[in-house]
Amino acid sequence: MPTALTVIETTDSTCCSPITSGVMSDDEATSLAIKFKAMSDPTRLKLLSLVAATQDGEACVCDLNEPLDLSQPTVSHHLKILVEAGLLTRAKRGRWAYFALVPGALPSLADTLQA
Repeated sequence: MPTALTVIETTDSTCCSPITSGVMSDDEATSLAIKFKAMSDPTRLKLLSLVAATQDGEACVCDLNEPLDLSQPTVSHHLKILVEAGLLTRAKRGRWAYFALVPGALPSLADTLQA
């Protein structure tokens, strides 16, 4: 006979992980899923690393096509997903768009997995 799921809520304020600190809300779960889903694609992970590796912390879309060997529309599609997930920012300057990591976004995701 199946047993009921017991939900244990913790009140330990030293734990910062929404996964292990208690049951997360639907909104929290959706937000995290969007971020992790965006990062689940190898091209998008490479884009994040390319942007992070730039000297000034931002990259022009025009500089991201060649390292990926992908067309500009394909790279733009992947960048759009990363921006919508809250992992990159986009700033338009003239004809070009520049992308940078959202400060704290990646460490915040890492923190969600810490027990």
